[in-house]
Amino acid sequence: MPAPVIGVLALQGDVREHLTALTGAGAQARPVRRPAELDAVDGLVIPGGESTTISKLVDIFELREPIDKRIAAGLPVYGSCAGMIMLATEVLDGRPDQRGFEGISMTVRRNAFGRQVDSFEAPVEIAGIEGGPLHAVFIRAPWVERVGEGVEVLGRVSDGRIVAVRQGNLLATSFHPELTGDLRLHRHFVNLVRA
Repeated sequence: MPAPVIGVLALQGDVREHLTALTGAGAQARPVRRPAELDAVDGLVIPGGESTTISKLVDIFELREPIDKRIAAGLPVYGSCAGMIMLATEVLDGRPDQRGFEGISMTVRRNAFGRQVDSFEAPVEIAGIEGGPLHAVFIRAPWVERVGEGVEVLGRVSDGRIVAVRQGNLLATSFHPELTGDLRLHRHFVNLVRA
């Protein structure tokens, strides 16, 4: 079976790290900055970064409508940190002009765990991923306050806050697996794209 082509939205954030992790997980990884590049992928990663900046750049690069259409058509998408915010139907503590793709029926709170100085690392068990907990890196991370119907909670931190979810072909985490060298979550997404 040929390796799936998975794009990383390359407007801002951890683009290079996700490209490296996806390649290591068995995908053909490519940056996506234009609608024609989006048309050529089997899956998409929305990286961590700054969600309000990503929201603005998606409009500047004329990617909002093409990404919305691909998500509606079933494109597998994984969002980490800011990518989780971009996939949420509701964002708390965001800017009024901030717009995401509204793919996952969830309410997310921006910077919920605190500012940059409050960044931390913690073990997180993820449903469907074997081999013990993932070493999760949280940097100005969101958390999920509420999930809607059809959203599967995949992981929580020790205080019970939701930090990983899936709805259909859409996957999101509050943390940054691309920063740890553990490829299990990226392999999980590559397998989702293959399926």
